[in-house]
Amino acid sequence: MTVISLVDAMREQVAPMRHDRDEWTRRMMRWHFSDETGSPFWLRRKTELPFDPIRDVTEYAALELFGYFDKTALRAARARDLLPKGFAGRPFRVVETGGTTGAPCRVVDVTRGPYDVAMYRVMLRARGLEGGDMLAMTPSGPHAYGHFVARLADSWAGAVHFIDFDPRWVKKSLLATGNAHDYVAHLIDQTTVLLAAEQPDLLFTTSRLLLELAAELPKPLAHYGVRAVCTGGTSCSPEEVRYLREEHLDGVAWIDTYGNTLMGHALQADSAESTGGTHTYHLPPPLAFIEVVDPAAPERRVAHGERGRVLVNTLLEDLFIPNLLERDSVLRVGPHEWFPWDGVAEVRPYVDDEAEATEGVY
Repeated sequence: MTVISLVDAMREQVAPMRHDRDEWTRRMMRWHFSDETGSPFWLRRKTELPFDPIRDVTEYAALELFGYFDKTALRAARARDLLPKGFAGRPFRVVETGGTTGAPCRVVDVTRGPYDVAMYRVMLRARGLEGGDMLAMTPSGPHAYGHFVARLADSWAGAVHFIDFDPRWVKKSLLATGNAHDYVAHLIDQTTVLLAAEQPDLLFTTSRLLLELAAELPKPLAHYGVRAVCTGGTSCSPEEVRYLREEHLDGVAWIDTYGNTLMGHALQADSAESTGGTHTYHLPPPLAFIEVVDPAAPERRVAHGERGRVLVNTLLEDLFIPNLLERDSVLRVGPHEWFPWDGVAEVRPYVDDEAEATEGVY
């Protein structure tokens, strides 16, 4: 698949990708703030705004009128109040964030999940990795990662083997005792059994757990039939990346993504061969946009090659979140030949004078 056809294939599968960001912004203002289609959550907040989103937010840049989003209101909201009236009668799922920076947020998924699957399938197809059975060493229950893997397997009638994984228990153990060795061992034990018994084509997990798993397996992943490992969530240092590739992933493709429940999947560009192990991540517009801002002055976007804090604008039909400052530090990078829009690289937790987030395994 050529570079041009990869992007075109995504746009063919995901209709919103055919719109430019200003047009899509206007569409989402009409969708989320019209009495006929908006959610109770945003229709209530509309009455408190000093401007009219439909009249005044006519381009992407005007989203700054909303100011910085406070997740406190989202944490307190009922999931059904986040469901747009325009989706009445449509099936939907409720998913929860990992709760890294506080109480988890519950949001709804109507069209976002199918969009994510369609884009990810195109990316796998371009690498010759589409299809097969999966093992999901991922957060389960209400977490979006597990739902995504299940939908992806369903899209080609593949089997998906889940382990039982509650990431909040890991964080609770870390906060209480400073380690979560026993729980991680429980996850590794489940995964080792399934790898040997089922010989899955694709392994989905987090980078931290991949490191733990690799250290415990008696043989490299390729021995278990794994063609590719697909990671998301936590980050790896350059040294850890080199260790995994050289010691444990010979003959196995490694596809990483950056993102979370509220922003979606920023897709990996750059192969390790061409970049020495450094990947860039690109969030497909116009469903969401990553801005890299000066932590001391978030109104200023940093230049390419400069490190800053992540600010996200989510413009999904399921979910609108303007100007959310994430607890991630990244380098801003320019467009890539695979993805003709800005991206980020060298992701790591953002640390300020407030209480640190507990990254754990997710």
